[in-house]
Amino acid sequence: MTTAHARTRTDVVILNGGSSSGTSTLIRQLQEILPRPWLTFGVDSFIEALPPSLVTPEASETAPGLGLAPDGSITVGPVFRSLQADWQEGVAAVARTGTGVLLDEVFLGGAEGQERWRRTLKGLSVLWVGVHCTPETAAAREAARGDRITGMAASQAELVHRGVTYDIEVDTTDTDPLTCARRIAAYVV
Repeated sequence: MTTAHARTRTDVVILNGGSSSGTSTLIRQLQEILPRPWLTFGVDSFIEALPPSLVTPEASETAPGLGLAPDGSITVGPVFRSLQADWQEGVAAVARTGTGVLLDEVFLGGAEGQERWRRTLKGLSVLWVGVHCTPETAAAREAARGDRITGMAASQAELVHRGVTYDIEVDTTDTDPLTCARRIAAYVV
């Protein structure tokens, strides 16, 4: 006789993928197909909320905030990290109320970024989703969008997945967003 294990209700779904990989599109699809309402938070909206003085057009190891270099490289300073930690605690607080959270993330430090979220979300049920696409596809999407620094998508396509462990992975290179969202939704309780 086998014993079935009850699955715990999912509190947070984290989609990690590089710029232009399709995470934002997948999150919108998930909001449409999941049976209960989910709130969306993302690293892009966090960055948009930062004071403009903390986002500089150059990558510098000594900058306090976020440095975005013309070649697509990014540096993160101590003030950014402090504010990011506060923001992450806020996202976790929302999930702890029972409201489902869909999180659009880019783990620039790979496993280190995942570990920060693991600590913050301790005690919550988290579904970890890797969103992949080829660097060439990401670069083409980036060029079509026109609102990203050229080179960011290709440089992040593989970098953000280094050392990260996932419950499920999807590849948006040739698979449409709805199909990928349905695969993810099958893991959400």
